[in-house]
Amino acid sequence: MSSALRARVHDSVASIPAAQWERLRDASWTPFQHYTWMRALEDAHCASPDRGWTPRHVALWRGDTLVAVAPAYLREDSQGEFVFDHGWAGAAERAGVRYYPKLTLSVPFTPCPGRRFLVAPDEPRADRVRDLIREVLTLARAERVSSVHALFLTDDEADAAAQEKASVRYGIQFHWENPGYPDLDAFLARFSHGRRKTIRRESRAAAEQGIELRTRRGPQLSVADAPLLHALYTTTVDKFVWGRRYLNEDFFARALRDFSQHLEVVEALREGTVIAAAVNVASETHLYGRYWGCFEEHPFLHFNVCYYHSIAECIQRGVKIFEGGAGGEHKLSRGFEPAVTRSAHWVFHPGLARAIDDFVRRERAAIEHELPRICAEAGLKPFTTAERG
Repeated sequence: MSSALRARVHDSVASIPAAQWERLRDASWTPFQHYTWMRALEDAHCASPDRGWTPRHVALWRGDTLVAVAPAYLREDSQGEFVFDHGWAGAAERAGVRYYPKLTLSVPFTPCPGRRFLVAPDEPRADRVRDLIREVLTLARAERVSSVHALFLTDDEADAAAQEKASVRYGIQFHWENPGYPDLDAFLARFSHGRRKTIRRESRAAAEQGIELRTRRGPQLSVADAPLLHALYTTTVDKFVWGRRYLNEDFFARALRDFSQHLEVVEALREGTVIAAAVNVASETHLYGRYWGCFEEHPFLHFNVCYYHSIAECIQRGVKIFEGGAGGEHKLSRGFEPAVTRSAHWVFHPGLARAIDDFVRRERAAIEHELPRICAEAGLKPFTTAERG
């Protein structure tokens, strides 16, 4: 690392001035890298030491200027990470090897691919990413953690991690892509006749049930919406034994106050009352599906609120990518396509490291083998090269 640079570990996002953090922004950032989102998670005590997320953000400074930062957290479990390593932790425990604490580089509770090494646009990115990786590994060894996990990396970051001897793991999400559809009919033309008929039938269900769908954005939202959105969020997470209330009402209030320019709420109303909603995050080119909840169950309501309504709006507004979040092969038959995600893992125990590296290589090969089958089962006509652009 250049002698002009100084590494520093920060115990909160708030300890870094907002203007310094935001000067690192480049065109590839997702909204989740923004200072207001990250700080809201910490200030609302969602990502905080008492919740198992101890901030250890690794930053590079040149004098009084922030040059790069890798948001990182000490973890005592793996909840809210969405790159599932519970099996690794269990194997380590059975072998008498300590797995926690570990160090995780991520946006908490957010399975969205994006920058995990934030570098000022006027800096040589590859050099600063390498510097950050080495500083993170130095911190991890100094604090005697078992491992470092960088989740949902960009391709260039995964390549840089591999050069620094990380095991790179693949995962699969499902993203909707817009090659420039002129209208909804053009999108539906990609499906077989039977599938088009099914989607049209499911899309009509809301109106036939007397349910109105609408989207509220930006200035149409306010802090007063926080109790409703939090209540809807909890209806989903409380439904499942594995559900966790990662987010509290204070987080929703802070996001609505400071981040509303990136929020969209798709609401379902029956007789003027909201019965379901999806809280999404948006940029100019991307829509990110996030939090769904409902007070009433109706056939196909989830598909309409979370998928069909927003797909139609993405086409209308020229949005290029709609990321549906983690999991959900049911998205395939509704126009979402497989997208490979990448994470990087450094494990310091030699025996455990060899076992995990072998597992990751076999898992990656299996994913590469399965992708053609998954695409074939999607029931979509393939794009031509021209359509891909």
